[in-house]
Amino acid sequence: MASKKKTATAPAVIGEGRVVKNTGSLYMVEMPDGHTTACRIKGNFRIKGIRTTNPVAVGDLVTVAKAADDADYITAISPRRNYIIRRASNLSKESHILAANIDLAAIVATLREPATTTIFIDRFLATAEAYNVPAMMILNKCDMWDDDDRELAEAWRILYSGIGYPVAFCSARTGEGLEKLGGTLAGKTTLLAGNSGVGKSSLINALVPGSDLRTGHISDIHHTGTHTTTFSEMIPLPGGGDIIDIPGVRGFGTIDFAPEEVGHFFPEIFKWSAQCRYGDCKHADEPGCAVIPAVEDHYISQSRYSSYLSILDEAVEAASGADKYRKPF
Repeated sequence: MASKKKTATAPAVIGEGRVVKNTGSLYMVEMPDGHTTACRIKGNFRIKGIRTTNPVAVGDLVTVAKAADDADYITAISPRRNYIIRRASNLSKESHILAANIDLAAIVATLREPATTTIFIDRFLATAEAYNVPAMMILNKCDMWDDDDRELAEAWRILYSGIGYPVAFCSARTGEGLEKLGGTLAGKTTLLAGNSGVGKSSLINALVPGSDLRTGHISDIHHTGTHTTTFSEMIPLPGGGDIIDIPGVRGFGTIDFAPEEVGHFFPEIFKWSAQCRYGDCKHADEPGCAVIPAVEDHYISQSRYSSYLSILDEAVEAASGADKYRKPF
């Protein structure tokens, strides 16, 4: 008599929830009744056409099911409203989703200890544009500024607010600007991103009393920060809304940008491109380009244009391996 094959019992769905923490091996999911449950994902979940290093991100709405071993598993992800994604590393073809289903993406920057580059800022903002996420800049550590720093900070505020990105000056140490920033973040799910050492954890500790996130120090040799956040986590704000805290990143590589689309993610370049002679103008060396004269006449900042070209280089190289574009002046 032939033996009967055992059939695996399908996990029983217990509900849908929101991912609020990712430790790498476990995902903490907040269920509708307010409790959180530690979930894993099945091995084959990673190969269903998902090209990211993390198939599940903080902010994802997921289906949770209980398996025969009594463990909870994420079995499905609801369609994402939006997300922020970056290249996993400079040499990698993989991507990493920083957060999903967010209302605001806030880039935390500093003028010193460490100094944030405009290229890093612009890459973050362009990615937010590409994935339909409103963005802002938070300039932290304003208590450390001298007169030159304040002049530069004001120039950045004029530049970025003129494009459409709000800019907040604040100090996690003295509390300057935090009340106004808290009002801006209230009621929203906000991704807080930045280089290591810019003070994200200190900002969250100041905005959310009792959060007690670990803070780091700045290297005396390299003037860069040390990583203190080792996983992504959603932290509730006292006035409603949440902050998504992620590990600090040193670089921000863009991914899946088509060369002809890069200009769309720089609002001021997109505005001037309407006057270009050719509809497919890359604003690098084409005749009849309206963007290049706008840069020369300072209607578009040199720093923003340089950031645009750096992303265009990556997009062209990824698309065809063609020669990179160079600044035409």
